[in-house]
Amino acid sequence: MTGYIGLFVAAFVAATILPAQSEAVLVGLILTEEFSTVWLVAVASFGNILGSIVNWLLGRGVERFRDRPWFPLRGKALERAQGWYHRYGKWSLLASWVPIIGDPLTVVAGIMKEPLPVFILLVAIAKIARYAILAAVTTGLI
Repeated sequence: MTGYIGLFVAAFVAATILPAQSEAVLVGLILTEEFSTVWLVAVASFGNILGSIVNWLLGRGVERFRDRPWFPLRGKALERAQGWYHRYGKWSLLASWVPIIGDPLTVVAGIMKEPLPVFILLVAIAKIARYAILAAVTTGLI
């Protein structure tokens, strides 16, 4: 049970804007052969998706500061960015698993008010696929 909890925490933190990595934890636990690979992928995916939702919420909260002098985007600039994101942006969430750029994408989705159900669906596809492929490679299925 401790392995699953540790993986969940690692995956959750790795999905937030904090620097962390969960892939090594997943691979290490798979290689022990003490845990169900399916459950490991499920736990890692769940933790990572929840961490991304935290980023989305952070992005939503940032919006209330848009009229402050220090806020980097002003009225029309923010409207243009929102228009761009709504035109192209939601599909960029399929890259939310990519190191370095994936976490900021999930924050921007919150800023741009991507609907939470769409956000969760696209992020879940990306995160689950990443962990499933990593598990398949680790176990020799691919």
